[in-house]
Amino acid sequence: MATLLHLDSSLFPQEGSVSRAVAASFRKAWEEQHPEGTVIHRDLAADPLPHLDGTAASAGFAAPDSHTPEQAEAYALRDELARELEEADAVLIGAPMYNYTIPSTLKAWVDHVILQGRTAGTDTPSGAGTPAVVVASRGGGYGPGTPRESFEFVQNYLGKVLGEIMGLDVEFVVPELTLAPVTPGMESLVDLAETSRTKAHEAAETHAKNLAARFAAAV
Repeated sequence: MATLLHLDSSLFPQEGSVSRAVAASFRKAWEEQHPEGTVIHRDLAADPLPHLDGTAASAGFAAPDSHTPEQAEAYALRDELARELEEADAVLIGAPMYNYTIPSTLKAWVDHVILQGRTAGTDTPSGAGTPAVVVASRGGGYGPGTPRESFEFVQNYLGKVLGEIMGLDVEFVVPELTLAPVTPGMESLVDLAETSRTKAHEAAETHAKNLAARFAAAV
């Protein structure tokens, strides 16, 4: 049975969050294909992880049998998060753009889950090859050729960290202009925003179905 690791990080509920809504489309299609599968869901906004501190960071570089009680406790969380990633057949991440980058709650997950010599820092990280779909929603437009192209630090960052550092097979679904319906001055972009959102839902569903077909063929 396939296992999906699903991370949400939007501050808002699904009714007010494009990243949550699009991720939900992926998950619905995934669960239809894997009715007996497992979904590990972490809502990083509702149940945030502690930010990485010195104790947790140092524990990642020390042998477990040398850990202090404080390091052992901190490392237990990092190990749990790494195991969730390692045991997943696919990863789904909702990553809305806040102030031009990812939410700090998602950054906390990244900081904990990167363990040098295990999930990163080796020729073959422990999660290497795992497909990951990232729903990178944003209120404006940051694509190539747009005035704010250089402000895009969601795809650029996660593509490098998840893909090049951790070895995941990363695909992005990017609903843009999500603020157009509620922002004065963006009225002319509402139709484009709706088109982008519709395409994002369709792309999310397609990714889920394609991954299901890939796993079925491998059985």
